[in-house]
Amino acid sequence: GLSLSAWLSLQAQSRNGAAATPALVGGIHVVPEFLGNRAPFADPEARALIAGLDLDTSLDSLVGLYVAGVCGLGYGARQIVRAEHDKGIAVDTIVVSGGAGQSPLVRQLLADTTGMVVVASTSPEPVLLGSAMLGAVAAGAYKDLTRAMAGMSELGEVYHPDATLAGWHAKRFAAFELLQQAGKAIRG
Repeated sequence: GLSLSAWLSLQAQSRNGAAATPALVGGIHVVPEFLGNRAPFADPEARALIAGLDLDTSLDSLVGLYVAGVCGLGYGARQIVRAEHDKGIAVDTIVVSGGAGQSPLVRQLLADTTGMVVVASTSPEPVLLGSAMLGAVAAGAYKDLTRAMAGMSELGEVYHPDATLAGWHAKRFAAFELLQQAGKAIRG
């Protein structure tokens, strides 16, 4: 069987996927900090916030909540990239692998929400591959990790942000940050 995340992703794709995000999520906003915020704010007391729910119990509503949650993850990634930029670290591409990152829908949503190019890894087990790369460098098969990465891996599909949704995501990102601030104010 499929995981719930994979099944919901397929359901969203059957409803026109990432291009239909505004219609799918409606007014639902999710700040998915269920276990606190690790980056960029390092706030372990932060908690998730969901706004805009109604009493709709349909499958469409559940799919919308899922897509809004993935968008929330993307907006969190957008904050991390902005914090890196503010420190002089240039990031122009996000590489995803494993878990929900195996979904083409999630990859496109990450591209759309961050405004960045997202590239999929071709490795089915990227953590194990990384360990193998370190081992190859330690064993002398490669001079350094950069060469091991080039020799032992390759990038897969490339996802570009949908420019037609950029303004919509900018407004949603602003709402995301307002909800984060409200959550912090409520906690005191």
